[in-house]
Amino acid sequence: MSEKLRVVAIDDNPATLEVIARILTPHGYAVRTAVGFAEALAHLQREPADVVITDFRMPGEDGLAVVRRVREDFPDTEIMMLTGYPSVEGAVHAMRDGAAEYLAKPFTAEELVAAVGRLATRVHRRRLMAEDPPAPDGLLGESLSMRTVFGLIHKAAASTATVLISGESGTGKELVARAIHYQSVRRAQAFVPVNCSAIPENLVESELFGHVQGAFTGATKSRAGFFEIAAGGTIFLDEIGDASPSLQAKLLRVLQNKEFCLVGSSRPRTADARVIVATHKDLAALVRQGIFREDLYYRVQVLEIRVPPLRERGDDVLLLAQFFCRRFAQELGRAAPRFDDAVLQALMRYPWPGNVRELENLVHRLVVLADRETIQMADLPPHVRQTSSREAAFVPRTLAEVEAEHIRAVLAYAGGNKSRAAEILGIDRKTLREKLRRLDPDSAVH
Repeated sequence: MSEKLRVVAIDDNPATLEVIARILTPHGYAVRTAVGFAEALAHLQREPADVVITDFRMPGEDGLAVVRRVREDFPDTEIMMLTGYPSVEGAVHAMRDGAAEYLAKPFTAEELVAAVGRLATRVHRRRLMAEDPPAPDGLLGESLSMRTVFGLIHKAAASTATVLISGESGTGKELVARAIHYQSVRRAQAFVPVNCSAIPENLVESELFGHVQGAFTGATKSRAGFFEIAAGGTIFLDEIGDASPSLQAKLLRVLQNKEFCLVGSSRPRTADARVIVATHKDLAALVRQGIFREDLYYRVQVLEIRVPPLRERGDDVLLLAQFFCRRFAQELGRAAPRFDDAVLQALMRYPWPGNVRELENLVHRLVVLADRETIQMADLPPHVRQTSSREAAFVPRTLAEVEAEHIRAVLAYAGGNKSRAAEILGIDRKTLREKLRRLDPDSAVH
C-alpha cells in the first residue's frame, strides 16, 4: 500500500498500548493509542482509522459494545478484539458483532503483526473495489508484473523498433499493442489488427499487400492491403506463431527491405507501417523445431513484452472484476452490484485459465443475471466455486485446532444455541459441553 495504514489501539493498560505501538510502528503502521473508548472516539472523529484494536474487558466499558459502535459509526474500519480472558463464546460474539480478528493475551509480536497484516489486506482490497481506477488504452493493473509491462509500453512507444508481445491467450496482447500505438507519434494514423492464423493461404499475399485489377481471377478492381491501409500507423500481426512458411517469408522481406509489391505489380511500394507482432506460443521453441524461421524470429524480437497470465497478477483480479462490473452495469443502465467477501476470495483463488477474457465474460454474466445488490457465492458457476475451494491455501494445524475452529463456526452459525450446534455437529449436548469446557476451562457452560 502506498500510504501508511492507520491503527487506533484501545486498552485500559498503557503498557499494553506501548507494546502494540512498538511492535507495529516499524512495520509501517501509523499507530494512535487511547486509554478507553471515549479517547479513541475523539481520535476517530478527528481522523478515521483503517484498523481498531480494542480490549475485550475495560473498566466501565463493554468491549462488544465498542465493536458494535465502531462498526455502526465507521463501517469501513476493520476491528480486532484483544482479550486476556479468551473464550469460545467471546470469540463467537466478537465475530458476530463485527470483529474480523480475535487475539488472546499474551500475544507474540509475530501473532500481532500477522493479524494486523490480514486486516491490512482486507482494507487494501476494499479500497481497490471502491476505486474507479484509470484504464489507459483499456489496460488496468497495479501488480508489479503489470507495472513492468507499462514501463516497456512507454519505452516501445518512444521507439520505432519492431515489438514482439508474448503471453497466453486472453491476457490482453492486443490491448498492449494498441497502447503502444496510441502513445506513439503514429497515434493519429490507423491501427490495423490482423490475425495471421485466420488468413487463408491463397489470400495471404493479397490481404497483406493488396492487388491490382486483373492480378488474378476475380480481381475486378485494385484493392489496398493491410500494410497500405496501415501506412503511417501501426499494423498488428496477431498469432504470428501460426503463420505459414509462405507468410513468414513474405513478412521477412517487408521487415528487411521496408517495401512490398501489390499482387500483379512489379513496382515496389514503401512499407511505412510500424510492425507489432504477438503470439501465445514459444517462438524460440518453434525455431528449434524448424517451424518458425530463425531470421524472422530475430527480426521481430527486437523488443519483447511478456504479458503475465491473470493468475500471476494478484489483486489485479479484483481491480479488473470491479472495472468490468461497473462497465457492464452502466451499459445496462443499472447500479453496479457489489461482490460478497466470499466471492472476492473465490475470484482470487481461481486460476483463470482463460485469463482476463474469462474474467470479463464471467463478470458480464454475473451482472446480467444479478437480481440483488450483492453477488453471492451461489451466483458463481460451479467450476469457479469448486476450484477456489480446492485451491484454498493450506495452513498446517493440529486436529484440535481444526476442531476448535469448526465448533466456533458452528456455534456462530447456530446463533449460540448449543442444542442446535450439537445437532449440526452430530454429537449430543453433553459431548459438546465437554468439548467447550476443554476449549475454555474458565467459562461457565450451561
